[in-house]
Amino acid sequence: MGSADGPTADEADGGSRKTRDTEVSERRFRFLVAGYAVSSYGTFLNMVALNLFVYETTGRALAMGLFMAVRLASGFAAGLLVGGLLARFSAKSIMLWANVGQGAVMLVLILAPDSLVTGALMAVSVVIGACGTLFMVALRSSIPEMVGEDRRAWANSLSITGRSMAMVAGFASAGVVVSLVGYTAAFLLDMATFVICAVTVALLPIAGGKGAGSEAGSSGTGKGEKAAKSGPRWRPVAFLALAAAPGLGLMVALRGVDAFGSSSHNAALPIYSTSLDASNPAVFVSAFWCVWALGNIGAQQVIQRYTQRTGKTVGALGFGYGTVVMSAAFIAAFAGFPLAVTAVIALIAGAADGLTEVAYTSHLQTLPATLRGHAFGLSATFENLGFGVGMILVAAALDRFSPLAVVGWSHGAAIVVAVVFLLRVAALRRAEPAGPTGRAGEAGRAGLRKEEAVEGRPDRGDRDGAEVSRG
Repeated sequence: MGSADGPTADEADGGSRKTRDTEVSERRFRFLVAGYAVSSYGTFLNMVALNLFVYETTGRALAMGLFMAVRLASGFAAGLLVGGLLARFSAKSIMLWANVGQGAVMLVLILAPDSLVTGALMAVSVVIGACGTLFMVALRSSIPEMVGEDRRAWANSLSITGRSMAMVAGFASAGVVVSLVGYTAAFLLDMATFVICAVTVALLPIAGGKGAGSEAGSSGTGKGEKAAKSGPRWRPVAFLALAAAPGLGLMVALRGVDAFGSSSHNAALPIYSTSLDASNPAVFVSAFWCVWALGNIGAQQVIQRYTQRTGKTVGALGFGYGTVVMSAAFIAAFAGFPLAVTAVIALIAGAADGLTEVAYTSHLQTLPATLRGHAFGLSATFENLGFGVGMILVAAALDRFSPLAVVGWSHGAAIVVAVVFLLRVAALRRAEPAGPTGRAGEAGRAGLRKEEAVEGRPDRGDRDGAEVSRG
């Protein structure tokens, strides 16, 4: 009787221990998201406050453009380097020092004498741009290790919700903070948000990065373990592997084109708002982004409930369809509809944007741990490139064409690429049943058998891993 009861008791104890571990990891992740939301508030606050300060200090609109260009270029460069950093250092250390760096450079700006303010501003643009990318990539690439692969969609949705709420609060309060307490107090508040996030990261046990790479390497043969540890030799192999997956390459390219489209509505909104109400143009812009954020947050709640009920993520198709809907909604927002209709359009744009964000992030997280950091870094590079190039072209185009025309062709390009992506995904899924018996199936199993033991589980409901690995 004792032996018969033993396994049942052990199994029950093991199940309860797993439940407790899941609850603990989710509680810790919620604290991390809270810290991330606080620092995101600081990021969006300084986007407004710093641009105003740059213009007031230099008196030239060109200086604001240069400031933004340096910031985007720094993010571009960081995206190329962060994969290698995650292969050598833990995600926790990268996230910690990214926040410390941002807080420190804000302190430098606060203490800088008038003669060195311009140099300090350039330092701020470099550090904020690079560290923001480093933190984002480290966080997103490490989520499967933090909460488990089954809960990655929930974790992505939660982090995006926190960031969306922080964006609304940051944009809405920036003007009030600057006008009431001045730039120095605003920069101190900004610095405090990064300190709070750094303390949160320091207090929490965070998996990912170097540890994840070692784990992936140990699950394979000795050759795989050597590849995971030999940084400079290993890194080109990772990029070649990413380039050899057309599904993933097209997905990252679509993300870059989407960022190009985003630059158009960001630049066109103030102009369009001025045409609606020249005496108070900020009202429409603020209202638009608030409604957009409501749609984004609402979409996250729906996605969380969907994943809890079905155990599936929205998948790559959700990313493609979401991009089409989001781009079409942003185009319609400039079509001159009544304000009530425009509010509904902004709500739809926000919801579609939230859907694409979760789908895209969850898709990349199905990659093996040894490739994931490089994929997110490459994605950040494409996003910064698309947004930066877009801001230059859009600014020039808005001098000659209407906001509707500029946003139309910018987001129209994203719709075209999204349709190509959807056709590609459909073709991959039609070919999938023949994969295991055909040549493509053999190549897929040979190339990713070891990694699929760690990540990229195509047998789960989202099927993302299958689409990438068999591209």
